[in-house]
Amino acid sequence: MNSNNNMEKQTIQQRRNFLLQSAGGFGAAALQGLFEIDSQKAEAKKKTINPLSAKTPHFPASAKNIIFLFMEGGPSHIDLFDPKPILNKLAGKPLPESFTKPVTAMGEASSPLLASPRKWKQHGEGGLWFSEWLPHIAGCADDIAVLRGCWTNGINHAGGVCQMNTGMPLAGRPSLGSWVTYGLGSENENLPSFVVIKDSKTPVVNGPRNWGAAFMPAVYQGTRLETGKVPIPNLFTPKGILEQQQQNKLQFLNTLNNNHLNSRPQQTELDARILSYELAFRMQSAAPEVVDLSKETEETQKLYGMDQKKTKVFGRNCLLARRLVEKGVRFVQLYHGAGSKWDSHKQMEKKHPALCKGMDQCVAGLLKDLKRKGLLETTLVVWGGEFGRTPMSEGGDGRDHNPTGFSMWMAGGGVKGGQTIGATDELGLYAIEDRMHVHDIHTSILHLMGLDKMKVEFRHKGRPERPTQNEGDFMKKLITG
Repeated sequence: MNSNNNMEKQTIQQRRNFLLQSAGGFGAAALQGLFEIDSQKAEAKKKTINPLSAKTPHFPASAKNIIFLFMEGGPSHIDLFDPKPILNKLAGKPLPESFTKPVTAMGEASSPLLASPRKWKQHGEGGLWFSEWLPHIAGCADDIAVLRGCWTNGINHAGGVCQMNTGMPLAGRPSLGSWVTYGLGSENENLPSFVVIKDSKTPVVNGPRNWGAAFMPAVYQGTRLETGKVPIPNLFTPKGILEQQQQNKLQFLNTLNNNHLNSRPQQTELDARILSYELAFRMQSAAPEVVDLSKETEETQKLYGMDQKKTKVFGRNCLLARRLVEKGVRFVQLYHGAGSKWDSHKQMEKKHPALCKGMDQCVAGLLKDLKRKGLLETTLVVWGGEFGRTPMSEGGDGRDHNPTGFSMWMAGGGVKGGQTIGATDELGLYAIEDRMHVHDIHTSILHLMGLDKMKVEFRHKGRPERPTQNEGDFMKKLITG
């Protein structure tokens, strides 16, 4: 009896162990299946989500593309857009005692005032003032809003160029183009979203820092194109190499790069390099057509001044900029006077008119061409440098840096043209009315693009980072007049 009971108990125990172990095994199998599904989803998500995919703006935008024309070195506002008649009357005299002496880059704040012997004329229905140095841009006055109350913190070129591009005079923050790319993504997956072009091989002050992504993933940084007939080196596949061979090579490189990246996820440059290889392959099909300016009519090329030696280079860059935004490139930045050539500490009457002559027709051609193609309505054109010039002389025939008051202008992209916003004092030294700090300028650009500066947020080291460091106001007069 006892033997039978023991056998029965053992049988029951074995059944329970079997069921318990089976249940555990089934559960483990199910759990493993869930892990595999999650892993597959994560991998699929990683493969399908493109950081440059187009994003929806925070509110309806009046502009969807930007062309930023950067005059490196600091153009003189009081010789281009902001006439000061009293300056000629007081020429040779010291700065009046009623003015606070500024801190100047070269320490010549006590130098006598320098005349501005310009011939000024009002243009367009709004009566905007332009000097004789800008006859072509003056012809586009009704499309332009001149901002006379600009100011910045950067007193030298390194700080000034850095702040106009990144919002801060010190290195370490993403460029405006990177923020726009991060906030809106790209409209064309076969071309870079953010492109930079210089007018010479001379380096720009600060170099790639001006179009870098800083603490954001490197994929948002700008892509620099070369100046000349071949803006994208190695664009075409070498003779004898078939497309399938090129694709196989790219796939092999991607395999090696991904293996390398998997063990170094913190290095966003690797991810950016992988994406750049993929983009480069796609560009071999899309880019040749975009950069081939020979398809433009002779009339269009002359409009940009490409038939003249002085305007050929920048005219070509401006025409290329139009073609790029036409194909969906989000942000194009053109540097004129690369190497701080607008920095006229000496020979103002010789250097500035030469620079204006090499830029004026090209920029006017860009505005006219964008307008006739219906692109100006959605393309915001920004013109300016890192600061202006002082009314005081330097070396007797030049002007020093002036960060406390200078002019920029905007056109297109919803901006109401034919108006002047802001003002400097009677000598053009300080901004006194509708003052716009660089943060205000950047906030206004972002707003026109449909981006709320407080909602464009990137988490860095546990804190929210935003393009204007939570500062800056939108200049409503840009759209209301």
